[in-house]
Amino acid sequence: MTPRPTPTARRIRLATELRKLRERAGLTSTEAARLLGTSSGQLSNVESARFGVSPDRVRAMANVYSCTNQPYIDALVDMAGEKVRGWWWDAYREVLPSGLLTLAELEQHATAIRTAFTAHIPGMLQTTEHAREIFSHAIPAPTPPEVEHRVSHRIKRQDVVFRENPNPYSTVIHEAALHMRVGGRRVAREQLQHLVDMSERDHITLRVLPFDVGAFPGSGQSINYLCGPVPELDTVQLDQFHGPLLLDAEAHLEKYRRLLDVVEDAALGPEKTRDLIRSIAQNL
Repeated sequence: MTPRPTPTARRIRLATELRKLRERAGLTSTEAARLLGTSSGQLSNVESARFGVSPDRVRAMANVYSCTNQPYIDALVDMAGEKVRGWWWDAYREVLPSGLLTLAELEQHATAIRTAFTAHIPGMLQTTEHAREIFSHAIPAPTPPEVEHRVSHRIKRQDVVFRENPNPYSTVIHEAALHMRVGGRRVAREQLQHLVDMSERDHITLRVLPFDVGAFPGSGQSINYLCGPVPELDTVQLDQFHGPLLLDAEAHLEKYRRLLDVVEDAALGPEKTRDLIRSIAQNL
C-alpha cells in the first residue's frame, strides 16, 4: 500500500467505519493487525485514511471483526473500490474551500437527500441569479471571479436533481425565506416560480413551514441529511459561518432523522405549498 494525497470524503468515512468496526469487536489495533496479518502501523494508516484499502481487505476486516450486517459490508466494499474523483475535484480544488468539494461529493453519492432551511432557499433549488446574489454578499467580500466559481459549482451540484433517474430529494423551507427579495422583485419572483416548477417533478417533495406553526425544533439552523446506501452511512451537514460541519455519529443521525420527521409533519403538504408560493409571488 502506498500513501495517496488528499483522501476523498468517502475514503475518510470508510476509514472511520473500519475503525468503528474494530472498536465494536473489542480489539486493539495491535490485536486486529495480528489477526489480519499486517502491522499495527499499516492498520493505523488505513484507519486514518492515509492509505487506501482494497475491497477484499474490507471483507477480511469485516470477517475478523465478526460483522454480519451484509448490506453494510457491501456498501463499505463499494466505497473501497472507488478510484476516480468527480467533477468537483479537478475543476474546483484550487479555487473553492474543501468543505464545498466534500459537500458536492456526498451529494453525488447520496441515495436520497432531505433538507430543512429557515432563512434560505436550498442550494439545489436556487436559480443562477439568486445564487449569484447570495454569494456576492459573502464576508469577506469575494472578487467577481470567486463569485462565478461558487455559482458554477452550485449549479453543477444541482445535477443530482436534474440527471436521468435522480434519487429522491425532499426539503422543507420556512415561509420567511420565501418573502426575502434576494436580487430584487424580478429575481425573487423568478426564484419562486422555479420552486413551483421543481416541486412538480416526481422525485422532488417541497414543503413550506408557514409562519402559523410558530416555534419548531431546529429553527436556528439549516440541515442537509444525505442518505447513504445503508442508514449506518448517512451523513448530516450543517451550515456554519466558517464552512460545512459534517456529522456521522449514530446519535447525531438519529437526532436529525427525528428532527426532520417532526418538521416535515408540521409543514404544509406539496399542493398547499405550491399555492402559498404562488400567492407570495403574485404579491411581490
